[in-house]
Amino acid sequence: MNTLAECKEVGLGDAASSNKRTIKQFIHPQVMESCQLILGYTSLEEGSVWNTIPSHVHYRRMEAYLYWGMAPEARVLHLMGEPQETRHLWVGNGEGAISPPWSIHSGAGIGAYTFIWAMAGDNVDYTDMEFIQPQEMR
Repeated sequence: MNTLAECKEVGLGDAASSNKRTIKQFIHPQVMESCQLILGYTSLEEGSVWNTIPSHVHYRRMEAYLYWGMAPEARVLHLMGEPQETRHLWVGNGEGAISPPWSIHSGAGIGAYTFIWAMAGDNVDYTDMEFIQPQEMR
C-alpha cells in the first residue's frame, strides 16, 4: 500500500477558473502498477469549486467518485451524461457517482471538498481523455 509520501502529486487548474486543485495518485503507472486500475484523490484549494473543468470522457475506462471532507450542509453538483444531453446529481459527504466511459464528468461544490476517484478499463493511460468544452455541452 502506498503512503502519502509515496504518491505522485500533481497540481492543476488555477484560481482564475475556480479549479485549483491537487491530485494525489496512488495506483498509477508512475507509482504502483496495475493492469486495469488507477486510483487517487483530488482536493480543491480554498475558494475553488470545480473539480475538473472542462469536463471530459475517457472511452476506454469507467470512473467512480466518492466525495468526502464536506460540511454536512454542503453539496457537489456532479455533472454526467452525454455531452449533448447532460444530467446532474446533488451529492453530499460520503456519497458517490459512477461514470460509464461515454459519460462526461465534472462537478462544482459548495465549500471545501475532496473526492476519491478510481478508474478501470482496458488501459491505465491517465491522460487518455477527450475534453468537452463548456460551450459544447447542453
